[in-house]
Amino acid sequence: MMRLHTTDEEGVSNLVEYMIISGILVVLLIVMTFAVNAIFMEGPSDRLAYHSFTDIGNGISTRIVDVYVLAPDNGSIVTAFDIPDDVAGQDYQVSLDVGHTADQQVMVSRDNVMSEISIAGIGATMGVAGDTTGSGVNRITYNSEGFE
Repeated sequence: MMRLHTTDEEGVSNLVEYMIISGILVVLLIVMTFAVNAIFMEGPSDRLAYHSFTDIGNGISTRIVDVYVLAPDNGSIVTAFDIPDDVAGQDYQVSLDVGHTADQQVMVSRDNVMSEISIAGIGATMGVAGDTTGSGVNRITYNSEGFE
């Protein structure tokens, strides 16, 4: 004979089972939401930013070397250049300073992403210093008498 009615215990057991499974699935969904952002969004964005920063640093290093080659013995030279306003939708900072080695470096960075590019060995003969951002027109200024 077939039972058509379930007991109260079986009904509660089924309800508890569905609630536990649903709770576990909701927790997994929340964990996956955070993991997807970190793995599929931030990782490639940081990698893109690093390669873009390397390109920007190489361009600035090349412009500095060009100014060094054209620099007069007496006098000054000013050149203006433009770099991207943002990389992957975020601002960034460019710094010119002595790096970990004796060479001077162009450091392009934001948050936890940084790229360092050497300034083609001119750091021993000509000091380079300064900071800038991507917004606006940037300038490289050389004066044979130096700056204070």
